[in-house]
Amino acid sequence: MHLENVPRIRDVETLVDLIKSIGAEAEWTARNALTIHAKQLRATELDPALCRKIRASILLAGPLLARCGEIELPPPGGDVIGRRRVDTHFLALQQLGATFTLDDAFLLRAKRLRGADVFLDEPSVTATENALAAAVAADGTTVLRNAASEPHVQDLARFLVAMGASIDGIGTNTVTIHGGRPLRGCRYEIGPDHIEVGSFIGLAAVTRSEITIERAGVQHLRSTLMGFERLGVACRIEGDDLVVPGKQEMVIRSDLGGAVPKLEDQPWPAFPADTMSIALVTATQCEGVIVIHEKMFESRLFFVDKLIGMGAKIVLCDPHRAVVVGPTKLHSGRVESPDIRAGMAMLLAALCAKGESIIDNVGQIERGYERIDERLRALGAKLERVEDRRLK
Repeated sequence: MHLENVPRIRDVETLVDLIKSIGAEAEWTARNALTIHAKQLRATELDPALCRKIRASILLAGPLLARCGEIELPPPGGDVIGRRRVDTHFLALQQLGATFTLDDAFLLRAKRLRGADVFLDEPSVTATENALAAAVAADGTTVLRNAASEPHVQDLARFLVAMGASIDGIGTNTVTIHGGRPLRGCRYEIGPDHIEVGSFIGLAAVTRSEITIERAGVQHLRSTLMGFERLGVACRIEGDDLVVPGKQEMVIRSDLGGAVPKLEDQPWPAFPADTMSIALVTATQCEGVIVIHEKMFESRLFFVDKLIGMGAKIVLCDPHRAVVVGPTKLHSGRVESPDIRAGMAMLLAALCAKGESIIDNVGQIERGYERIDERLRALGAKLERVEDRRLK
């Protein structure tokens, strides 16, 4: 198996370490190319320390259950952005023939997986991906209803098709998998990350800079572009590239009748939850008032106290809603990165603030953004890594 355009981020490197720990051979053949041989896998407990580092460890449940017949999976880690239930994963696998128990870890067993008509109780991205991976190995046909359809879910489905699977309805909320076909190795190029694209749109907006994002996966950006247009940030598509013009007016667009607008996240294809932190920081630099409504995670907006400390005019109404009044001139501060997306949002705030800021715990940002310091310096940003430095 050869994968190209693999993001060289900390979460992916941890996942590679996990699959190597159970017998897979994995080698980085280039900066963003990975070759994997998984002929010999052990049905064993996954390393709890590695699982605690990333949410994605749970994505091994479906594939290892299908391959080995059992898996002992420690609770996954990842961002602390509120409760992140895993029930949907195991309920879906149970409908495909698995049994599971929970003690200190999840123990899943399945002598035989069989196709089923599965309704997911929420359109969870990772639960849909686990169900897809298990269903391609199950005997018979599986129909996944209320399935997530984010670009990375579509990418996984197309990857499985490249391996020999038969899947209908890719990109919709009802996916049909004709299971039991033999799978083979293949070469596959992973698509662009629409969340990273949204982050760079926010970067261009708050710094009033023009940025061209090459091979941006523009076919997946309609909701993202609509959300930023509500903030007064317009982009243009040039072939496969996205251009964010510099020095835009950035006036928040009121709803009809002059009502205060609201930007809210919802399951795909609506505005992505992982772009909300970026949009909130962008709103602090736009003229007008807007309600940011984060529906998906009850702790994601708590990072706004750090922005308020930098001078932002934000009222946190409750764990899910914040009112942002802009524009405000942010000043420097010492902050920390609480999770991947809030960390990137704080980095954007620091880049548009007056003075020198320090961001601690940047390892969180690097879990989701590859070589972010190098890439920002290439765009003209003034930033450096430091071990121990205090604001003067």
